[in-house]
Amino acid sequence: MADNITRFHNQELIDKIAHHYKAILELIGEDPTREGLLKTPQRAAKALLENTVGYDQDGEAIIKAAVFEHPGSQMVIVKDIEFYSQCEHHILPFYGKVSVGYIPDGKIVGLSKLARMVDVYARRLQVQERLTAEICDTLTKALPNKGVIVRCEAAHLCMKMRGVEKQESTTVTLQYSGAFEDVQLRNEFFDLLK
Repeated sequence: MADNITRFHNQELIDKIAHHYKAILELIGEDPTREGLLKTPQRAAKALLENTVGYDQDGEAIIKAAVFEHPGSQMVIVKDIEFYSQCEHHILPFYGKVSVGYIPDGKIVGLSKLARMVDVYARRLQVQERLTAEICDTLTKALPNKGVIVRCEAAHLCMKMRGVEKQESTTVTLQYSGAFEDVQLRNEFFDLLK
């Protein structure tokens, strides 16, 4: 796993990305030498590196770093974990909330690690469907469990500010494994989210 401090302070990488942003500004008809845009290529390069830091992180390692013995618990839910991502089709933001539930099998994970894992996959170029699946699959593999369920609801700027321009639309995706194949258990999860 790369050192995030090194990534954000890798001036050679920042300069390479900034060079391309400067060219893009010129191609759309802007003057990158005008006062308001002088530092924009560098700022945009740093923002891109921050928004894609998930490529340098390992979601499974984050979960495994905080697994604890626990004999009980029917279901554990962390709901409304906010996230920010960028769609891989238009490189525009999408954002929303993820709720993660699992049934422990003798082990539990530190709650903050679930939020950190969400950020690992959100901080990559993404589609919501894959984001939801990666969170579910990682927790299923990294933590002994009887089942995992992930619900994601997001607003996509590629649908709001371009294309069909539908301002009130949101997208909901769901992924589950193990015991959550049972519709009654899924319904219990949904009831607990209310």
